[in-house]
Amino acid sequence: MKPVTLLPLPALVLTVGLFVTSVLSHPGNNIHATRPNPAFPPEEDKYFQEPGATEILGHYDARYYHGLVPYAEHRAVLRHLIRSYLTVTKELGIETWLAHGTLLGWWWNGRIMPWDYDLDVQVSHQTLYYLAANHNRTMHEYSVVDEATGDEQTKTYLLDINPHHGDMGRAQGQNVIDGRWIDTSNGMFIDITGLAERDPKHSPGVWSCKNFHRYRTRDLYPMRLTEFEGVEATIPYNFESVLISEYGRKSLIMTQWEGHRWDADYKEWVRIEADDHAEPLMRPGW
Repeated sequence: MKPVTLLPLPALVLTVGLFVTSVLSHPGNNIHATRPNPAFPPEEDKYFQEPGATEILGHYDARYYHGLVPYAEHRAVLRHLIRSYLTVTKELGIETWLAHGTLLGWWWNGRIMPWDYDLDVQVSHQTLYYLAANHNRTMHEYSVVDEATGDEQTKTYLLDINPHHGDMGRAQGQNVIDGRWIDTSNGMFIDITGLAERDPKHSPGVWSCKNFHRYRTRDLYPMRLTEFEGVEATIPYNFESVLISEYGRKSLIMTQWEGHRWDADYKEWVRIEADDHAEPLMRPGW
């Protein structure tokens, strides 16, 4: 587990310093999206498309997919994804934090778990609206070092906000992902989901996303400042409670999952032969 520093409670209004390398057209940010009646959700089209419905193909954006990234290479791709995302959002003054399996990877050793093929972050609903209004479909260049050759190269990432980001209900569940940070060279991505107080009258202080993950304000704030994959990152205040609620207490103590074992000496997950008795740590989709 990485050391952490408490951050102050966020202001509702964001003050930012902006930098964007280039901007695409904004084909309707849909900031004032209609709120569907949850009892009669309308038919909806899925905005983000993957090249296939399998567990493997579901980790790529169809627009930029050119083939599977091999196991030996995918972790470097994800490392560049999260480093670029955290660096750019910091420059933009955007509050965002690690979530789901990405947060669990931070808990173990501050790194991406080797069986993950995508990453997860969260933002507040106010921040999501701000991103849609000001940074939707913007392209960002980021310099990375090729881990195999040591050569420096420039990669381009797309910040894409789902036009359904303003829908407060789940509808048919086709658009539970509110945004993505996408590697345009191969289609791998970070999922971005927004948290909101969806029923402040009856459940004040309870935040949730469209996929029914629920958090109390005191579990989220004040956020903690830490490090993930070598760059500054933010995590929820009560991170252990968040992880136990989502994955169970065993996720913090079991040392063999998804064909990997935990090496306590090196503090790394090491790949092993498939174990038919190993219980998967992640739920499908996360």
